[in-house]
Amino acid sequence: MKGKINNILNELLVDTFNDIVTIEQKALQSGIFKDLSVTEIHTIDAIGMYGSRTMSEVSADLDITMGTLTTAINHLVRKEYVERKRSELDRRIVKIKLTKKGKLAYRIHEKFHSDMINATIESLTEEEERVLVKSLEKLNIFFKSKYNLKSKSKKGEKND
Repeated sequence: MKGKINNILNELLVDTFNDIVTIEQKALQSGIFKDLSVTEIHTIDAIGMYGSRTMSEVSADLDITMGTLTTAINHLVRKEYVERKRSELDRRIVKIKLTKKGKLAYRIHEKFHSDMINATIESLTEEEERVLVKSLEKLNIFFKSKYNLKSKSKKGEKND
């Protein structure tokens, strides 16, 4: 019985993850931000709406190298979603922030996630919602503990 449950859970987790990625890709390709990839929208998400952040902060949040982030930021600057500026106090520090276009992409992506969650839970009872939240919290804690993952900080709260 335990093996059957494990197989069902594995299939549900993998299918759900893949479905969310596919839904995000299709939403981007059919929306007004056709020029953005899922990776780029997640970079925009990590930069956040308010203030500027250092490249180091964003690369740490995304768990990618500075080189990988630099490549992504180059594309986003060229597409006019992100502004890049060196610190006046320490020229080694590069600050990045969203442009007006980047903030619009951020808000639309945030609404996409909100709409997806609302559609997911609209048919659930309050008890089913509580069970789902509790189960996902336990799953989240397990993965963070087992694989030594850090909790994501609230994005966009770091200012100049």
